[in-house]
Amino acid sequence: MSDRPVHLVSGDGEPRGVSGDLLRDVMSQFASGITVLTTGGEQVAGMTANAFSSVSLDPPLVLCCVVRTARLHDTIPLAGHFGVSILGAEQEGVARYFANKKRPSGAAQFDEVDWFAGRHTGAPLLAGSLAWLECELAGAFDGGDHSIYLGRVLDAGWSSGPALLFFGSGFHRSFPSARSA
Repeated sequence: MSDRPVHLVSGDGEPRGVSGDLLRDVMSQFASGITVLTTGGEQVAGMTANAFSSVSLDPPLVLCCVVRTARLHDTIPLAGHFGVSILGAEQEGVARYFANKKRPSGAAQFDEVDWFAGRHTGAPLLAGSLAWLECELAGAFDGGDHSIYLGRVLDAGWSSGPALLFFGSGFHRSFPSARSA
């Protein structure tokens, strides 16, 4: 048996689900990568997100979840595409910047960061990112207080290095690992 403290939470037995606060606490124990989601063209916007996942290799699909109150929420369906920059360990400042609701809106929010336009969508992709993807919107689904956007990957690229992670309600850096060819 482990010496680690275990936080046990028991419900009242009713199948109503758990509170949002409990779910947030539980999910803080799941380490995830950090991304910045973007749209280009007339709908330029960006935001930090860690609700991102690969869905399928054939066809190549990913998903991201965006809270309905986020600036980016309505721009993804309007633009019909989104970009994903997977942040490297040295990009915590970038993650915090795109999470800050006080940053400028529209194209001006990208004045503070180095980026390049995706060749298929024009979505801003962040320079120095560990990896990036350009996606065409393939579907949108209700996810409670979020929308789940499914994207067909049009283009992608990666570099090497440690990743920026979110765990225990804070940012952390992964340890670099050898990558097989």
